[in-house]
Amino acid sequence: MTRKLGPYAMLLPAFAILGVALGYPLVRQLIMSFQEFGRAQQFGQPAPWVGLDNYRALFTDSTMWGVVARSLAFCAVNVVITMLIGTALAVLLKRVNRTARLTLQISMLLTWAMPVIAAMTSWQWLFDTRYGVINWVLTKLGFESFHHHNWLTETWSFYFVATVIVVWMSVPFVMFTAYAALTQVSDDTLEAGQLDGATAWQRFRHIVYPTIRPVLTITMLLQIVWDLRVFAQIYYLQGVGGTPSKTHLLGTYIYTLGIGQNDYAMASALAMFVLILTLVLTSYYVRSLLKEADA
Repeated sequence: MTRKLGPYAMLLPAFAILGVALGYPLVRQLIMSFQEFGRAQQFGQPAPWVGLDNYRALFTDSTMWGVVARSLAFCAVNVVITMLIGTALAVLLKRVNRTARLTLQISMLLTWAMPVIAAMTSWQWLFDTRYGVINWVLTKLGFESFHHHNWLTETWSFYFVATVIVVWMSVPFVMFTAYAALTQVSDDTLEAGQLDGATAWQRFRHIVYPTIRPVLTITMLLQIVWDLRVFAQIYYLQGVGGTPSKTHLLGTYIYTLGIGQNDYAMASALAMFVLILTLVLTSYYVRSLLKEADA
């Protein structure tokens, strides 16, 4: 009996820490979503209980649903592009020589390690209206319409810039993770497939991909969570020229409701909705991982 309970007893400290660090904020946020919690409550006034009123107001707000739709579309595009580029670079690492591999790995590591604000400042200068390198290059190539073009005023171009930045900052993680998985693929099996006449695509589809699929599934799961709640990049771009009302995603919208408008109850209700939405979006991948673990 003691041996059976021993492993669970060793997990108790970890569960206790998680319960305090994650459990309390989650419960507090859930309670706040059923209250009227504004500026007055920040200074000690009691928070009236309003039940489901915050959720009713939230779900009947067309602005909120517009933000949800934009966030889902932005997340889907970024996850697909990031996974494709990251996996392709990982495959490339397996094929190039040692010098090229080290150069690519170091450059990606520096990209991944760069602080968000420093990276955003660099990208701001690249897309700057008057002095940006992007506009200068496009103008020199004959696209005169990009002379002093403002990338952040139009919604589509704003999201294009945001996508470039988010993908650029996320690809290194996918590349390193996928490359680590690729190193576990048996060279003997690949050689046997080649001798049997399998093409490079067939070897990847039937040998490489099934081997690295669990790792790619976990990586995609993390990317969905990260890209759905992206905040820093969008908030920074809004501050240097974007129109918040047209470019809000879930992260910045929650921040605006809570910090900007002092409506912490509505912000909490939306945060709980985002939590449920994240669980729904990732449930398929979690089930896939559980099935593979039981197999």
